Amino acid sequence: MSRLPAITGWYWIKQGFALFRKQPAILTMLLFAILLMSLTLATIPVLGQILTMVLLPSFGMAIMQACNLIGQDQSVTPGVLLTGFRQPALTRLCKLGLIYLLISIVLGLIPAFMISPDFIKQMSVPLAERGAIKISPADMQVVLLAGLLQGLALLLMCFAPALAYWQHMKPGKATFYSVFGLFGAIRPFVLMLMAWVAMFFGASLLVGMVLGSSKGGQIAILWLMLQFMLLLQCAIFAAYRQIFGDPSLLPAQVESK
Repeated sequence: MSRLPAITGWYWIKQGFALFRKQPAILTMLLFAILLMSLTLATIPVLGQILTMVLLPSFGMAIMQACNLIGQDQSVTPGVLLTGFRQPALTRLCKLGLIYLLISIVLGLIPAFMISPDFIKQMSVPLAERGAIKISPADMQVVLLAGLLQGLALLLMCFAPALAYWQHMKPGKATFYSVFGLFGAIRPFVLMLMAWVAMFFGASLLVGMVLGSSKGGQIAILWLMLQFMLLLQCAIFAAYRQIFGDPSLLPAQVESK
């Protein structure tokens, strides 16, 4: 994990786009399937949100494995969705999901002690019964900070599922190497994210100028958002491949049916 020049982040974006454009339809289908399964689980009271977080690494491995297959010029089938749900990988990934859950709970408690009781009371009222919501700048800053910390935590853990799956690392070790792998490549990662954000806002602005705020424009923006989510996942795979090595060169994952 040697230090990489900042321009490497742009190369990751280009490599991610090259992966995406090879098989965009199946990647989009995988993302929709993952979102559908996550939303279905989330409908289960209390337990659903916990299960969604615990299974997040298993869901994420579907996209990573799809990128790995595309990188080898292999066809991706819907069966790749089960990548992270087979043993022995499932146990490691679920334990990693528990780390996700713990981090999420801790970060969720921070704003709970900093946000005013009035804001919490307003948010607890059903959406249909809410009047004009009055949010103080201080509460908004705390909410934005909490969202930023959650996003940063997920980013720091972005390599952990792949390390647990392909390199058979235990959850704690995978988390450690994911965090320090990202910090070791912080400059290219920052450039990659800046380029990704700039491209997304540029594309969104163009769609907005053409379609405006119509229903078609809103659908187009949503579709664009999903495509850019996939592009980021593909770029993260490209980063993983350069930092930790090509997973196609490792021994095959032994799975039990």
